[in-house]
Amino acid sequence: MVWRDIVSKKELRNLQLQSLKLIDHIAFQQKCFRIEQLLFESPEWKKCKTVAVTISKPPEVNTWNIIKRGWEEGKTVVAPKCFPKNRELVFFELHDFHQLEQSYFDLYEPDPDKSTVLHNDAIELMIVPGLAYTDKGYRLGFGGGFYDRLLSSYSGLTMSLAFAEQMVDTLPIESFDIPVGMILTEKGRIDCD
Repeated sequence: MVWRDIVSKKELRNLQLQSLKLIDHIAFQQKCFRIEQLLFESPEWKKCKTVAVTISKPPEVNTWNIIKRGWEEGKTVVAPKCFPKNRELVFFELHDFHQLEQSYFDLYEPDPDKSTVLHNDAIELMIVPGLAYTDKGYRLGFGGGFYDRLLSSYSGLTMSLAFAEQMVDTLPIESFDIPVGMILTEKGRIDCD
């Protein structure tokens, strides 16, 4: 998809969300399964002991099975909680889905009263969400700027999980945008470094 004639990131986000909602349920499940397979076969997944992942909601790539697989493999799984006042993400260890609460933008996030904070330095692999990506790893996020701020001081591996429909030729890039290191789609792996 080419975004050249569209001006605002807000318009881009709305168009991308509309496009993702057109993926039918069966295709969505098949694509998610293939992306999960690629992730679990990747050396980055196999090597990491601590992985950060958001709790997905449609139309994002489903991360619930990824979290369960991490637990089954004995990985430390952490999930972010948004603190909107200071636009900060804090990661909490997740051992059970009962630790989640529905909060900011109706996202499922760790309940701080039931979870332990894990500092970003301990995260080996961070799965970064987004709505659209270029093959250079630049991403269009959901508009809060939470990950842009976080990635500026994070030195571990970054990866995004996306549907092929989320890959675009170009995006408006700003000075604070930091690309992810790789993207996995149902069509394969894209190394962005």
